[in-house]
Amino acid sequence: MKYFDYAATTPPFEEVITTVAEVMRRHYGNPSSMHRYGEDADKLLKRSREVCAAALGVYPSEIVFTSGATESNNLAIKGAALQYQTRGKHIVTVSTEHPSVYEACRQLTNLGFEVTFLPVDAEGHVSTEQICAVVRKDTILVSIMHVNNETGRVQPLHDIGAALKKQFPRVLFHIDGVQGFGKLPVDIRGWQADLYSLSAHKLRGPKGAGLLFVREGVELFPLHSGGSQEQGFRAGTENVPLLVGMSKAVRLAGERQVETARRMTEWRERVVAEVKTIRQLRLNSGEEAPHIVHFSYPGMKAEVMLHTLEQLGVVVSTKSACSSKLAEPSRVLLAMGCNEAEASGGIRISFGDEHSEQDIDELILALRQAVAKLESLERWKR
Repeated sequence: MKYFDYAATTPPFEEVITTVAEVMRRHYGNPSSMHRYGEDADKLLKRSREVCAAALGVYPSEIVFTSGATESNNLAIKGAALQYQTRGKHIVTVSTEHPSVYEACRQLTNLGFEVTFLPVDAEGHVSTEQICAVVRKDTILVSIMHVNNETGRVQPLHDIGAALKKQFPRVLFHIDGVQGFGKLPVDIRGWQADLYSLSAHKLRGPKGAGLLFVREGVELFPLHSGGSQEQGFRAGTENVPLLVGMSKAVRLAGERQVETARRMTEWRERVVAEVKTIRQLRLNSGEEAPHIVHFSYPGMKAEVMLHTLEQLGVVVSTKSACSSKLAEPSRVLLAMGCNEAEASGGIRISFGDEHSEQDIDELILALRQAVAKLESLERWKR
């Protein structure tokens, strides 16, 4: 089987697996404990924070460890909303955000907050002008993702950050960076971000580990009450083995980003060119994020195409992994102006650094065979 669902999750680096196992075996102390076992674990935690900070170009004190990007996004959005609600109760985000952002914002509306969900154009972009036009005196937070997890659309973060901080310096700027790091250059300072979320398992790290960059001076209302871990932002004993593994994955992904992006871009261009030649398919992704190709087979349920490809030895996905088991059409594609048939037939192909040219050859052949098989089945049914 050829696995092309790296946007959902990735196989860990062998070095990460070895590191996690070694830390679990040898360094099981609680990093908050004062004895030697605790101190050893705390040193590993401190080093992991330094490694992640160096990869992101920020200070170690600005890194808060979490269980993953869903927690990071919730802490950023709800933590900022609850902390700064005396300034106002208005939040701005985009209609195509990941569920962990979209649903967190929806939940806040039940607590008296008002959220503006901005529309996108047919390509999934939101403009700086759109964002600034809806920011008000009572706006406390703008949350925009770097790369869309379904279609691979990249948002203009430099322009957005510059405009926000020039016109509305007190408004916090949060970025969901999950699908961008390791594939595209990341410039947290240049984007003028206040908050930035990352997940380890999208970077060939372990599941259950993530981080939130919290710019120096920004306060968040903690969602976990308890001890004083993670500077009081996130109570609970840190999972040292997974966080050490994450720091290794972050370092490796950052070091290999340029070469990884180059290879993935070549593969994406080949697959995009192939999709364009198949009349039954509608391309939904552009030429921005190097690792994602998204298309629809209008009139064909996405899971039918998915399982047909799987029978041919190729594993792909439909929507975001967090939403793929829901029966309704893709919220992201509907927001981009796709009709219900197009939004119900979306397929996402996502590459990883382990793929080869032969893998791409087999993927393209499987695409042709799957469409031919489904087309003949449709003719037979008629």
